[in-house]
Amino acid sequence: MKETEMIFGTRAVIEAVQTGKEIDKILMRRDLKNELSRELFNIVRETKIPVQRVPQEKLDRLTRKNHQGVVAFISAVAYRQLEDIVPLLFEEGKNPLIMLLDGVTDVRNFGAIARTCECAGVDAIVIPARNSVSVNADAVKTSSGALLNIPVCKETSITEAIRFLKNSGYTVVAATEKASENYTSVNYENPVGIVMGGEDYGISSDNLRICDKMVRIPVFGKITSLNVSAAAAVVLYEAVRRRVAVGN
Repeated sequence: MKETEMIFGTRAVIEAVQTGKEIDKILMRRDLKNELSRELFNIVRETKIPVQRVPQEKLDRLTRKNHQGVVAFISAVAYRQLEDIVPLLFEEGKNPLIMLLDGVTDVRNFGAIARTCECAGVDAIVIPARNSVSVNADAVKTSSGALLNIPVCKETSITEAIRFLKNSGYTVVAATEKASENYTSVNYENPVGIVMGGEDYGISSDNLRICDKMVRIPVFGKITSLNVSAAAAVVLYEAVRRRVAVGN
């Protein structure tokens, strides 16, 4: 992480949040308790910016500058709101296709998924505010610039995003090895959200329960599952194939 992608010091971070600067997350020294830190917490409470309490050593490894126990990570993109994008897509006469990432934390996977999404005509990528990759310069580079051309929505939770899409008329499809139904057997031809899980634990059980469909990609080798970026490409292009076939 380059120092140009971070903001140091409590007052500087407060000012960045107040002026609407796009921030992925804030790291705060575990034992930091003073008037300024309380002010920062009160301000951040009104946003979706996650705050993590960490040891002093972690902050010191990030920078040698006087961070005062607080470091904020700057986002490389301006986040959009899912609740704003969904009605806009319908107003534009689109047949929406949205990718939701439940706990993807590897920047290379995220960049590869974003690149595939952009090529496949995905209308937005949704990530959670916590337990997610940071949309930084490395992510943009890994995506070959795709993240500059596709809306990214950082939502409080993927669970709430799934519920919102379902209530908006979307079919939400979860890609998981726990499914019995083949990924080619569902309907992608109407508004759809595709959920992919994180590298370690996949899609959470809570989110699997509320998705409309669960699908799996057949695997015939000794390794039981595909890398998440490869799996995302397989499912996305099945959706593209089906939509092209019916003229959507």
